[in-house]
Amino acid sequence: MAESESGAEKSEEPTGKRLSESRKKGQIARSKELNTLAVTLGGFGGLLVFGGSMGNAMLDIMRGNFSLPREAIMDENSMGLWLAASGEIAMEALFPLFLLLLVVSILGPISLGGWLFSAEAMAPKASRMNPWAGLKRMFSVNALVELLKALAKFVLILLVGVAVLAAFQNDLLAIVHEPVDSAIIHALSVVGWSALWMSCGLILIAAVDVPFQLWSNKKKLMMTKQEVRDEYKDSEGKPEVKQRIRQMQREISERRMMQAVPEADVVITNPTHFAVALKYDPSKGSAPVLLAKGGDFTALKIREIANEHKVMVLESPALARAVFYSTELDQEIPAGLYLAVAQVLAYVYQLRQYKAGKGKRPAPLPDLPIPPDLRRNE
Repeated sequence: MAESESGAEKSEEPTGKRLSESRKKGQIARSKELNTLAVTLGGFGGLLVFGGSMGNAMLDIMRGNFSLPREAIMDENSMGLWLAASGEIAMEALFPLFLLLLVVSILGPISLGGWLFSAEAMAPKASRMNPWAGLKRMFSVNALVELLKALAKFVLILLVGVAVLAAFQNDLLAIVHEPVDSAIIHALSVVGWSALWMSCGLILIAAVDVPFQLWSNKKKLMMTKQEVRDEYKDSEGKPEVKQRIRQMQREISERRMMQAVPEADVVITNPTHFAVALKYDPSKGSAPVLLAKGGDFTALKIREIANEHKVMVLESPALARAVFYSTELDQEIPAGLYLAVAQVLAYVYQLRQYKAGKGKRPAPLPDLPIPPDLRRNE
């Protein structure tokens, strides 16, 4: 297993974030051998395909320039025209090959790792000019692998070259006795096939280099357990920060809740452990809405605010617990509590009328009907 600079073992697979950051830095698997293979195969394959037209173009240029009329030879201005015409013929013949080379030179690199443009990778770095870092790279595992690849390429291409020369020995000797026209076409064919077979020898080198580059790049991106934990904290948020955010959210919610208490029609208490503030507005809904609720200290604050703003406070432990556990803020109470809350609101209305001198004192609240599934004894 690889080790980090701190000595910790890199035993964890790279995360998606690590892979994304490495791409932004240009740190992806690339194989120079694969690029070389693509360019050489494409180039020499194109030479075989377009070699005939290129040979004919060469013959046309030679015929035209070796048989110039006397007027052209004596006219200094015509030399430039003949040269331009010869260049145009040559470019028309070479353009398909150049276009093919351009395409394969692009497809070769992106076939491993995909398309990537990284300005960060192109930026100058002082570490690259560090002699000590350069010496470490010279004597690293990668440098040894590159040396072995170079030696393998030399030996392999040498063996393939010798085999190709032996195979085309008769063709090379026959070219000497052929007319110039056919000799040029034949020579181009021999060169193209020879180069193509020699390029095929690079397939073995690329087949070894591509898996090695993938393994090497993955090894560099491996992470320690601590790095994975740190990344998780950075992406998900540190526990202490998240706790502080939740605390702030609770404080904001509590302040908003306390501001709504003066608008309540009634506050029902436990009497000390719970307090819930209810409001009924027929124009907005069919059932009373919970404006505030809380336990212990929050319940005390709700009662204090209710007393300050002359909101009716009633004791009904069973109903207070039922509303507290069954209803969320700004939500309507469940249907099972309609009758009990309706009795409370009717009592509050009658009590207000009595205090205003417009009616008799209402009778004390009876036992409120609370369904068993909504009752809480704690």
